[in-house]
Amino acid sequence: MTSIQRLRGTADWLPDDLARLRRVEASGLAAAARFGYREIATPVIEPTELFTRAVGDTTDIVTHQMYTFTDLGGRSVTLRPEGTAAVLRAFAEGPLRQAPRPVRLSYTGPMFRHDRPGRGRYRQFHQLGVEAIGEADPELDAEVIAVAWSWLADLGVSGTSLRLNSIGDATCRPAFRAALLDHLTPHAAGLSPLDQERLRRNPLRLLDTKDPDLLSLLAAGPTIATHLCPACREALARVEAALEEYGVPYQIEPQLVRGLDYYVRTAFEVWHAGLEGAQNALLGGGRYDGLLGTLGYPDAPGVGFAAGLERISLLAAGSAAPAIATIAVCSLGPAAVAVAVRLADALRRLGCTVVADLGPRSARAKLRRADASGATVACLVGDDEVGRKTVTVRDLRAATQAEVAVADAPATAAALVAGAAAPG
Repeated sequence: MTSIQRLRGTADWLPDDLARLRRVEASGLAAAARFGYREIATPVIEPTELFTRAVGDTTDIVTHQMYTFTDLGGRSVTLRPEGTAAVLRAFAEGPLRQAPRPVRLSYTGPMFRHDRPGRGRYRQFHQLGVEAIGEADPELDAEVIAVAWSWLADLGVSGTSLRLNSIGDATCRPAFRAALLDHLTPHAAGLSPLDQERLRRNPLRLLDTKDPDLLSLLAAGPTIATHLCPACREALARVEAALEEYGVPYQIEPQLVRGLDYYVRTAFEVWHAGLEGAQNALLGGGRYDGLLGTLGYPDAPGVGFAAGLERISLLAAGSAAPAIATIAVCSLGPAAVAVAVRLADALRRLGCTVVADLGPRSARAKLRRADASGATVACLVGDDEVGRKTVTVRDLRAATQAEVAVADAPATAAALVAGAAAPG
């Protein structure tokens, strides 16, 4: 019988790697909380129409990447490919729509896309994002960017650059679309079948290409910057001014668009020099005024970003949290088991991380296992200690030990772990 292996593009997060991922996640939520963002959680499964309406039926996510199926009730459902649409649904369906605006929300959780796997890129991956809903001030766009920048700084991630653009709105984008179509149509025969379809249905999707030949062709064509209406130019200038006040350096990237159809005006990505080629974006986002209306709710403006935790975790590996100091409680004989269990329980109630070794192995074997587990302190309870109502507390780092009364053992071991005292 053949063994069953995990699906391609998925990952098992083993304890050390998961601890690093959780630290990156906690750091992001903490950075968002400093700016007033509160955490929200939404289901990983949603009605398919939520994403086809929000993301756009010409995007790669909808056309190629979504995990969509019919459930037992005959409904088309989709594993969540991105977080913004789900957060907006939760906002619009519940009491948050009555809250003072802007409503600042943060979220984390797994997302699912049938994308090509790569280093730090999985088909089930984890995102962290923030959304500020209900206010159209460009300064809010800069605030969202500042949250992301502060988070990366907290993690010690260097080598990043902020790329900023405005992709216009319903007033000015049609003229740019027409100019782009005029530029690209004579070259349509040289495009791939997929790009030819994008040219026909939504030529702005081509700006998101990673094909070097198409990039060269686009570089010789029109840019959105020359087509922005006065309101969009003013909004971009206000975002830039606020970023300067936050001390966030940026670079205007004229060809930058996002891979989702709902963005208007501000679009941005944070790139990292160590991520080569087309996949150098650590995170991205922008403004999405009108998206709530597209979903069938009373409209309200909004802006946000999302980041893949796996990729950021790779870059933050050098700043991983130190291992938690562990105490190993070892019984040496059947009569010592009850005392060891009570001691381990007392230590846990003091907030210590405790691994209990209650099997029949020798003291030497148990000390070797304790050391291999990363424990810094071992508490040994043998038949002799049971008779004397004592516990041997051993500092595994200094290879020193002392025998203390059972009643004093929890405080002694806990203090030793904290570095506040030493036995003997």
